Amino acid sequence: MTAYEKLKTARRSDRPTGKSYIDEMFENKVFLCGDRRFGEDAAIVGGIGYLGKQPVTFIAIDKGQTTEERVKKNFGCPKPEGYRKALRLMKQAEKFSRPVVCFVDTLGAYPGAEGEERGQGEAIAENLMEMMGLKTPVISIVIGEGGSGGALGLAVSDRVYMLENAVYSVITPEGCASILWKDAARAPDAAECLHITAEDMVKFGVAERIISEDFGDFPKMCDSLKEQLLSDLKEIKSLSKRKMLDARYTRFRKIGVYEEAR
Repeated sequence: MTAYEKLKTARRSDRPTGKSYIDEMFENKVFLCGDRRFGEDAAIVGGIGYLGKQPVTFIAIDKGQTTEERVKKNFGCPKPEGYRKALRLMKQAEKFSRPVVCFVDTLGAYPGAEGEERGQGEAIAENLMEMMGLKTPVISIVIGEGGSGGALGLAVSDRVYMLENAVYSVITPEGCASILWKDAARAPDAAECLHITAEDMVKFGVAERIISEDFGDFPKMCDSLKEQLLSDLKEIKSLSKRKMLDARYTRFRKIGVYEEAR
């Protein structure tokens, strides 16, 4: 599959949403709402529950399944209050030493005027800063489309997983093509230039693992993902908080480092 074909696969409306993974993988769930500053954003779903016997905080960008849900959730484009809710839950997790598991699937943050009026850029920037220093393990899984800062606002993590047909990019290929060539129809060319596939992300050190997709047996797929999460969380928790934070910092500092040929 080409990069653009994988992008179209990642955008398919019949793919499981973030909440689908939460419902399948976590037990004894309690959903928590609101950012305690402005209101509730349905595009981000979060709460606490058990992953096996491990209590965790789960946070997911959710596009919704029906047309009504998708409109309510802004088609998975969070507003500032969504990111502030996510940060509230992360800080709560830190307080009680609960690991955080994030599911990412978004074109990008909500681009409308109301988002800007309520500080969209600041909300995402605050998440990036706070997640870098969060004193509890964080794992993020790109389950569909990981678009721009809207995705990164939930992905400054100790580990990043990507589903095999998921994509992760600084801008949508359509947006990139419109800027570079003034022609959104050249999105397939832009997708190749952007290197957005899961394989690209692992190659460049942006992601650690590629998760095989088996939506025909979704429970089995989630059981396998759960085992991987528990294994990695155990490994991260074995580190001191200082070593964990140093490893997270180093992980992001080395992204984009290159050597010039002489």
